[in-house]
Order: sequence, then structure tokens, then C-alpha cells
Amino acid sequence: MDSWIQILFLCLAVSSILGFLYFIIISYQENEIYTVKVVSLLTLVTGIFFLLSIFFVPQSIKLAILILIALVGAVFAVSFLPIFNQSHETVQTPNVRKDERDIPFARIRLVEGSKEYKQYYTMHPQNEEIDRQTRKRPGLMSPKSLYNDPIIYAATNASFFLTEYAKESVNATNKYTNIELAPEKASQLIKNYAQHYGALETGISKLRPEHVYTHTGRGAGQYGSEINLLDEHDYAIAFTVEMDFELIKTAPAAPGCLESAHQYVEAARTAIQLAAFIRNLGYEARAHIDGNYQVIAPLIARDAGLGELSRMSLLISPKKGPRVRLGVVTTNMPLSPDAYLPNHAVLEFCEICKKCARTCPSQSISYDQRKITDGALQWKIDPISCFNYWNMAGTDCGVCMSVCPYSHPDTPAHNAIRFGIQHSRLFRHAANLMDDIFYGKKPKPHPLPDWLEFGQQK
Repeated sequence: MDSWIQILFLCLAVSSILGFLYFIIISYQENEIYTVKVVSLLTLVTGIFFLLSIFFVPQSIKLAILILIALVGAVFAVSFLPIFNQSHETVQTPNVRKDERDIPFARIRLVEGSKEYKQYYTMHPQNEEIDRQTRKRPGLMSPKSLYNDPIIYAATNASFFLTEYAKESVNATNKYTNIELAPEKASQLIKNYAQHYGALETGISKLRPEHVYTHTGRGAGQYGSEINLLDEHDYAIAFTVEMDFELIKTAPAAPGCLESAHQYVEAARTAIQLAAFIRNLGYEARAHIDGNYQVIAPLIARDAGLGELSRMSLLISPKKGPRVRLGVVTTNMPLSPDAYLPNHAVLEFCEICKKCARTCPSQSISYDQRKITDGALQWKIDPISCFNYWNMAGTDCGVCMSVCPYSHPDTPAHNAIRFGIQHSRLFRHAANLMDDIFYGKKPKPHPLPDWLEFGQQK
């Protein structure tokens, strides 16, 4: 009996230390230096504990430790049973259509004295002083901004130049005869080609009123014109593109904005090709890209089964978390929509975590539970305070995205954590605690990658 206890205890010691060493290696590869230090300390403490226990602790106490670990493991194993993870909470969809003229990106472009300026603030006089104060801030990629970096800003503007240039390519007149395909086959065809063009994950939703803006605020076309997309298109194809982990972890510094602009280009490239492909099959199609949306991309992506809307109002995708950019193509091509299945695990983890709210530089993210807004139970950030910070920082911030536990890289270790979060309420609390211990309650931004430090002004 004593020998078996000794063998089991040795196995526990070796497996624990090897597990910590593996965690140190992957954390070093991810440049998580804080994590490397924490886990290294835990490895040292664990090693000393087991070394002393093997030689100086009585077998009866070793047996008690093994029994305790087995009991804890059994509790966690039982917590994975479906009966303990059922949720009957209803996830609702907003029932109010949004006017694109109301979003901060559209309002900041209004020129005082112009017809559009007078038109908007006649309708919404309460916003004029708010927006006047925003315009006094340095602005995105301004030399006077907090994170001014002339070289990285130049590269970022190169990407925005391309999306601006692509605005006129989102739509065209269909010149082809329909190639008839069954909706199921057409849907799979579209997903295959979306992946070929660069999409990470693709889903399809029925186009609904709440998906579509009521009026044009900044895209191609006349300012204030009514958007009649619902009269023309029946379906929306949503897809994700991945944002680089290394660059996003520098947020709110300039490299995060560089990557954001880069992936807007990639989303635009994929969307424009996909829309052109559908038109070449004989159907109408419009791409929706940065600066030229007629739809609310995160809501469509959620309804297309690509993830869940989070505390920070961004889409949480299954393996990349909020570390994605979205693209959308709307069309009249007959398709088979994907079923939206509410991901209660993501919503419940967001209720527990609050890390994005704690680290938000402008405190724009709520600590509260979801509330009924626009007819749906949801979280809503404060878009004005968020946008004001952007115009001080000079970047699109991205701190919430960088610290989200779901944003960790798509690796076996992190995917195991995601699996636990998805299937066990008890594990969600444990995972939140572990993330705070290993990465910090308020993680600090990573330094710039070496290749971006070249030419850096000192």
C-alpha cells in the first residue's frame, strides 16, 4: 500500500511540474513575460513542496492529499454533466433599426456650416456640443495624440487608403444569367469560396430589418439617403478574419491600430471578391466594408452563428474571441441560413469576468448585468466616451480586445480552457480566477515587436 501511495505521489509531482514547464514554454512563445514569471515561481514552489513531501511527509498525509485532489477532480468532472449547465434564459434580438448618421464615425465627419451639419443637428441638437468637444481632441493618428508614432501611423493610413479606394467597388450592375443552385449547395459553395478568398469562418443569416441601417451616414451614396437594402436582398453572409495576437497585445499603442487597419483591408478584399463572384453567378450582391457599411456587422455575424455578443459589444468568436474583424456580403441569391444557437457559456463568462471593463482606459464598458436595450437583453458600451478616448490616443485603442481571456491564441492549452468554459459553470469561475492569477487582473500592454522598433523615434 505504502509503495503505491509513493508511486502515485511521484506521478502527481512529475505531471504537475511538467504541466507548469509546458505552460512556461507556451507563455514565453506568446511573449507573456508576466505569466512566465508567475508560473516559474509556482513551478519552484511546487517542486520544493513535492521534494520535501516525498522525503519528510508521512504516507498518511500523502494519501490525504491524493484523496483531496481526487475529490476536487470528481467535483469538476461532475460539473461538466449537462444537467448542471442548462440555461433557460432567453437571448433576444433588438427590434429597433439604427440610423448610421447617429454613430460617432459619421458625426465626426460633419463640417460646421455644411448642409449635412445643419441637417443632422437640427434633428439632434443635444449632440452638437458633445461632438464639438470631441472635435477639439487631437484625432485619430494625429501627431499630437498620446501614442503618436509617425512611421506606424503612415503604414496604418496606407491600409485606410486602400479601404477608402475600395468603397466604389462594393457593388456593380449584374450582367449575367442566373446559374440555378439549390440553396443548400449554394450555401456550401459560398462558404468554400469565402474561405478561399481569405475568410476564417463563414455563416449565413436571413437579412432582417434590425440588421440594416435606416439612412446613410458615411458610406458611398448621398448623406441622409434612405437605405432600401431590405427591398433588394434576402440574405447576409458574414465572415471573420483573424487579427494578429502579437500586435493586438500592444494596445492601446499604435501597432494595434496598424493591425486593425490591415485586417479591415483583408475583410474588404474577401467581401468584394465574394460579392463579385455571386454577381458573376447571376445574382445581386453588395459587399459591406469599413467606412461603407449599410448593415450592423456584429449583429449579423451573431445571427449567422459565428459567435456571441459580449460585454464589450464585440463578437466573441469560438477560437479567436474578439480578436477578429468582420465582413458582410448581402445578396438575393437563394441560400440556406445557419441556425443561431445562443452561447450561454460565453454570456455567463462575460458576466463573471469583467476584465474588459476593469482595463478600459475610458471606462466605457459597463460592470453591470445585461439590460433591456432596444428590445433586447444586452450589454451596451458608451460609444461617446470610447470614441473620445480614441481621439486622444490617436488609435482605435483595442485594450478590451487584447485582455479578453478568449483572445488567447488558438493552441491546445488555451482551447482546453475554452472547452472547460463552454461545458462547465464551475470551470468558468475557475478559469476566470486562473486568468487573473496568470495574466493579471489588469494586464499590461506588450512591448512593440522587434520588427516595428526599427526606425522608431526615441
